[in-house]
Order: sequence, then structure tokens, then C-alpha cells
Amino acid sequence: MKKCPEEFIDFAGKLADISGRVIRRYFRQPNGLSAKDDLSPVTTADLEAEQEMRMAIAAAYPEHGIIGEEFGNVQTKSDYTWMLDPIDGTASFMIGRPIFGTLISLLKNGTPILGIINQPITAERWIGANGQSILNGEKISTRKNLPLSQAVLCTTSPDYLFSEKAKEFFASVSKKARYTVYGGDCYSYGLLAAGLVDAVIESGLKPHDFCALRPIIEGAGGVFADWRGQEITLDSSGDVIAAGNRKLLEEILKSA
Repeated sequence: MKKCPEEFIDFAGKLADISGRVIRRYFRQPNGLSAKDDLSPVTTADLEAEQEMRMAIAAAYPEHGIIGEEFGNVQTKSDYTWMLDPIDGTASFMIGRPIFGTLISLLKNGTPILGIINQPITAERWIGANGQSILNGEKISTRKNLPLSQAVLCTTSPDYLFSEKAKEFFASVSKKARYTVYGGDCYSYGLLAAGLVDAVIESGLKPHDFCALRPIIEGAGGVFADWRGQEITLDSSGDVIAAGNRKLLEEILKSA
């Protein structure tokens, strides 16, 4: 994976601080809930957090591109592009459940070189860059050498987010796993990187949902791929599998 300059890692941390201040102000408070065209929820906190991050990027790096969940894309042909998802897991945020996160990624020529999951309520911050993954200043790693029969599998909501064919695939994997846990959005990937979860399977994600995850998962020694086993890029379909080790990923793919 391409190297990420320390300057950008430090700046990404400042973006996480900025978004976190907005989100904490609205957590378990009235926050202007509405629905987008695809019926997914959006709150005032989503909008303000992304606006604040965008303004900070434009001030510090006006030549950089920006792609965010809530607003239009800017300068996407730039060598460097910031990918922002102010609240991944808005449904959890809006009911006061702290298993959501802010996703911040920096892409160089379309490849994620930096990823952050920031949970501002529990004060947890995962940073993946330059071949390592850090949680609150400590290096972390995935759990190794566990077969699917002993694995903890996570997904957010297959009944709501998966097609019928995707549901069949997930069900076949879930039957072979030791435990399956639902809910969590990006938070589940952070738990995987920290060695607490062994696999996460999702379908239909957008780039702002998955670009930040790749540097974190891979930096912790895990693998992050699509449902064909191909590496995740900006152009991936959004059907993703994160696993703590390569053998586990291969076993999951064979379960189809």
C-alpha cells in the first residue's frame, strides 16, 4: 500500500476532533431527523459534521478533492482525495446507541492510504496507515488462525440491506460460524482490527462506507476483499468481507 505522509495523518486526526465535537453536541438531543431520497436517515449532526470537515480541508489543502456522503464531490481528479462519512450508523446514533462512527479516508490516485474510525462518545479512535493499525495510541492486530467454526461473525442488517441472493450467501456462512452478531456498522470493523471479532460481511456499501476500513483492517493484519476475493478499491461494488486472516476469508468464500 502507498505510504501516507505523517502530515496527513495528523490532519485527519484534527478532522476527527472537529466532527467529534459536533456529534457529541447532538448525541441524545433533538437533531433534526429526516430521510434522504433512498429513505436512509440523516440528522443535523451528519450535515454539520461533514460541513465542518469540508471547510477544514478546503482551508488547509484547497488542491485536494473531497467526496462525502451528504454533499457534492469536489475536485475528484486531484491526486489526493478525502472521503468522508460523518456518521456511519446514523440509525444507532439517532436512538442514542454509541456503536456508530465517523469514517475519514485519504485516497491517493484512487487508493485508500489512510483510514480513521472515530467513535466520539466512547472516545475510541482507530487509525490505519503505513502498514499498521492503532487504537487510542496502541498497536492492534486481528485474531489469527481461527477457522470459521470458531469465528465470531458480524453484519449490520441482512434483512434490510441484502438482496435475496446476498441473504443466501450470508446465511450459508452464518450457519458455519460459531456466533453471529447483528448491528454495529463501521464499529464492527474496528472490533475486528482489535482482535475481538473475526469476520464482517456487508452488501451494497458505498465508497464512503468502505474506503476508510481497508487501511485499518490490513494494518492490523487482516484482509479486506469483495465477495469474489478481489481487493477493495474506490470502484468496488460494495459487497465486502473483512476477515482476521487469509485462510478465514478463503473459507468464507468457499461457503457460497
